Amino acid sequence: MIDSTRHPRLARIDSPARLREFDEAELPAIADELRAYLIESVGRSGGHFGAGLGVVELTTALHYLYDTPRDRIVWDVGHQAYPHKILTGRRDSIHTVKQKDGVAPFPKREESEYDTFGVGHSSTSISAALGMAIASARAGDDRRVVAVIGDGAMTAGMAYEALNHAGGMEPEPDILVILNDNRMSISENVGGLTKMLGRATGSQTLNALREGGKKLLGDRNGPPARFVRRWEEHWKGMLLPSTLFEEMGFHYTGPIDGNDMKALVSALKVVRGLKGPQFLHVITTKGKGYELAEGDQIGYHAVSPFDPDQGVVKKPGAVKKPTYTDVFGDWLCDMAAAEPKLMGITPAMREGSGLVRYSKEYPERYFDVAIAEQHAVTLAAGMACEGAKPVVAIYSTFLQRGYDQLVHDVAIQGLDVLFAIDRGGVVGPDGATHAGNLDLSFLRCVPNMMVMAPADENECRQMLSTGFRFEGPAAVRYPRGSGPGTAIDASLDPLPIGKAQLRRQGTGIALLAFGATVPAAEAVGAELGLTVVNMRFVKPLDRDLVLELARTHEGFVTTEDNVVAGGAGSGVSELLAAERVLLPVLHLGLPDAFQHHASREDLLAEAGIDAAGIRAAVLERWPQAGQADAAGARSAAG
Repeated sequence: MIDSTRHPRLARIDSPARLREFDEAELPAIADELRAYLIESVGRSGGHFGAGLGVVELTTALHYLYDTPRDRIVWDVGHQAYPHKILTGRRDSIHTVKQKDGVAPFPKREESEYDTFGVGHSSTSISAALGMAIASARAGDDRRVVAVIGDGAMTAGMAYEALNHAGGMEPEPDILVILNDNRMSISENVGGLTKMLGRATGSQTLNALREGGKKLLGDRNGPPARFVRRWEEHWKGMLLPSTLFEEMGFHYTGPIDGNDMKALVSALKVVRGLKGPQFLHVITTKGKGYELAEGDQIGYHAVSPFDPDQGVVKKPGAVKKPTYTDVFGDWLCDMAAAEPKLMGITPAMREGSGLVRYSKEYPERYFDVAIAEQHAVTLAAGMACEGAKPVVAIYSTFLQRGYDQLVHDVAIQGLDVLFAIDRGGVVGPDGATHAGNLDLSFLRCVPNMMVMAPADENECRQMLSTGFRFEGPAAVRYPRGSGPGTAIDASLDPLPIGKAQLRRQGTGIALLAFGATVPAAEAVGAELGLTVVNMRFVKPLDRDLVLELARTHEGFVTTEDNVVAGGAGSGVSELLAAERVLLPVLHLGLPDAFQHHASREDLLAEAGIDAAGIRAAVLERWPQAGQADAAGARSAAG
């Protein structure tokens, strides 16, 4: 529960309606309490941190001036939304964020009526808000609709598709787009738009003249109004870099200090009363009010639990096992040293995808394209056309946004692009929006693609080399976090393409395990005396080994941390069917449902693909498997 002695005003706010009972003069004090409580709460729970601190004033002002939830506020990405959650009834449970059965890390419609649109991926807010505004207008409802886009989300093309549509509509939709410009996404923002916004300066006089002129000139389509609009654009273009938004049909206001409550409330009152598409540009500081976060905006984007008095401190102790992301980052630098044609590409995920070292050692071959997954993939295709070997480092969930380009621009043309796919399978606390549960299914069906899933850290490195040496599109898909702790060979030698690894020779049932499920399958195989195969390649499958095992075993069990529908196990059944082999096959994988947020371990157990779940499923289907003489089974590796 909140401490009412430390946060006397915030303790009385359990909904925006209660916030609106306060006098406007108290808003700065409420914002101060909200910021202090946010620091205290995230310090206890961990979670996204810096962006929320930057929008405390904006969040408070919006819920104070707009009649939420009747008026709609659509948040982009969700990194910004913790203050929103605190003010909308989740104040006392915010410390459970990202935990099983706790508060969701991003806005989620089923969690609260104030979460008007579920997000997780960026740059969706303007499209969603425009859709709401159109539907409301058609229904005769005069509710206001606000999209808050920021934390790098304006670098994605989808935002401009929505701006282009909204600004060209007749009749004009009543929608307010607020750009929360904090100069950051997770890393520093990049690209031409960032430079343009950085040159922005405010002009309240211009906005006042514009509104006064609209009243005097009347019909916006009349000759005098059209002349004045052209004159205004030329004048404004000399003073402000806002011409882009004005030319797209939006009335641009700003930029204003988004951490100045008085200025913010004043600006919002003005734009709230205007008709048509409005664009409000506010400048905020990521990490505002917490000195350590302001000084390290990348490091404090998202944090584990910490002591607010000390900040995030690395805990002493045993040497941390390298994560799969670490393995990729080291491999990328090593391969770049050996191969000058290697180019590294990331859509705004330098830190998350392990490219920090590479970006420093090979800056001329490092390309951060901002939040633009479609562009990242086609950029790689263009590089490959001219003999380069691009490596696209991307999260599984974000590759979904570039799927058309993967198919149309890379695979159809058979281009030489390697996809290093991080966060494959169960991800955990970030929930369904960040889960990589679908990639084996949507990659396996693409012609010309080679798809691999490593069982351990060393195999991940070997597969990256295999994909790099392969002539054509290839993907290595690996999970979040660390693996079983296998020693890593420094060589850059590839694996034989399409060859699985027999990990254990047993009897009766063969466990065909893909990727991160191999260690659990090995444990079950050792206990029950079963054959265990590390399949390695999802595509192409090891046809010869699968057919040989089918002749000597009474059933197969496939395991994968991907949805069962269309996944790696489906490929095994398709092979058996094509060869007219009748054999019972049990497919174990992720459910045909979007999993909630919880730890990776909890979600694997719920899906039944940890060791206990695999064992139970095998014994339910083949009770006699538990009677095998495990002690007499032979182990094999090769």
